[in-house]
Amino acid sequence: MMKFKRLILSILLVSAVSCKKITESKNEEVPNKKLSKIENLLANLHDSTNKEVIVVAHRGDWRNAPENSLQAIQSCIDMGVDMVEIDVRETKDGHLVLMHDKTIDRTTKGKGAVNEWTLDSLKTLQLLDGLGVATSNKIPTLEEALDLCKGKILVNLDKSYDIFDKCYEVAKKTQTLDQIIIKGAKSKKQVEKEFGEYLDKVNFMPIVRLANPNAKQTIDEYLEGDIPLAFEFTVPQDTISLIKNFKTIRNKGASVWVNSLWAKHNGGHDDEKAYLDANVYDWFIKNNIDIIQTDRPKLLLDYLRSKGLHN
Repeated sequence: MMKFKRLILSILLVSAVSCKKITESKNEEVPNKKLSKIENLLANLHDSTNKEVIVVAHRGDWRNAPENSLQAIQSCIDMGVDMVEIDVRETKDGHLVLMHDKTIDRTTKGKGAVNEWTLDSLKTLQLLDGLGVATSNKIPTLEEALDLCKGKILVNLDKSYDIFDKCYEVAKKTQTLDQIIIKGAKSKKQVEKEFGEYLDKVNFMPIVRLANPNAKQTIDEYLEGDIPLAFEFTVPQDTISLIKNFKTIRNKGASVWVNSLWAKHNGGHDDEKAYLDANVYDWFIKNNIDIIQTDRPKLLLDYLRSKGLHN
């Protein structure tokens, strides 16, 4: 009988230990998978209620490198910018390159329209710095730019709406589709008609000019059904009443993008005033703007980091 009792006790002890181990195992917290840099950027981009402000560098860090150059993009990556805005044009032989203007006159020593030059010919030119001095930088192709950005920074392709079928193929080839943001100052119906096949493949953002009498109607139409990732708003006067709707728009799931580039975009709260007093950027925060495109990315990053609004 004693042996039997000991056997039963042993079985119970083993069972108790096993149950404890199972319980402890179940209660153990599974360590959170550390997100990659681009996963963190995308998570913030898709979360309109996140307090961390997204910084977009206009044409790259063009004050320290030629605009739309690989060096200007790399500088943005190095300083921790979230998104770079680059401009896309098509060459005479059907290649996509980075160039803001329709012509190459301002940013190279060459002359003429981008679409009058072949890629090989454009590659012989040197990009100019802000003082018009030739640098070692060449005009990059879109593919070269996206290869550089892959896994490191979000990308807004400007001037690309009408040639997006070709941009799409390059983004697909470089596996950067999830990093791409396209914008257009068009109604929802126009976008669905002209761009519909891409709406579930890339991030589209409508541009709304708040001075337009139809601005509220355009916003309301976009907020019906599938809400866009964000709106880009131009704000010529800071007294426009629709600014008060920014918080509601964010609560509905769309972020609010306003440019700090020039006074006409932000009611006078622009980068050049902020260069003299960074507290000029307070206006953006107070008005629930969570994406800011700037010509002074380092200045804006330093300001936001001092406020705990950027990592």
